[in-house]
Amino acid sequence: MSVLSQNGISKTAIREQHDYYATDPKAMEMLLKYETFNNNIWECACGEGNLSKVLKAHGYNVFSTDLIDRGYQDKQLDFLKGEYEFNGDIITNPPYKHTSEFILNSLDAIPMGNKVAMFLKINYLSGKKRYKEIYSKIPPYRVYVFTGRVACSKNNKPEGFKGNAMDHAWFIWEKGKIGPTELKWIEI
Repeated sequence: MSVLSQNGISKTAIREQHDYYATDPKAMEMLLKYETFNNNIWECACGEGNLSKVLKAHGYNVFSTDLIDRGYQDKQLDFLKGEYEFNGDIITNPPYKHTSEFILNSLDAIPMGNKVAMFLKINYLSGKKRYKEIYSKIPPYRVYVFTGRVACSKNNKPEGFKGNAMDHAWFIWEKGKIGPTELKWIEI
């Protein structure tokens, strides 16, 4: 389906209904070279398991959930509809339109000292509303910026991982840790 923009140029990229843009598994592989996590991990927007499978291969106990049944999750649930408690870390690539809610719900769900890792577009660092709701109160303690592009694939199609015009980073929070945000790079 082709859509015309305001300037009359055809746009063929139509957003996926539930913001399902699967993460290239190499993004998780690279993060694990730099960051350690609790043995218990909740991947709360697991899709078809791209991140969960990497974590399991590295020996983590992973609880995988998603709003939509894509045949992988341990349980189908809406992470934004409940108040959850989880004794471990939460790692995910959240739906872009609900990123702030995923961050805040994740931090509420874990005990002090545990971590939340979110795979986000770099431009998520900016924005008055995000600053007011999140960064002014609970800034990430570390942000890992990729030196090259790591693609997300609409609906997890293999050809979607071949190229991307967006820059991403891993944003890491440790519940209870407040201080300056450390910026690091992951070389691709």
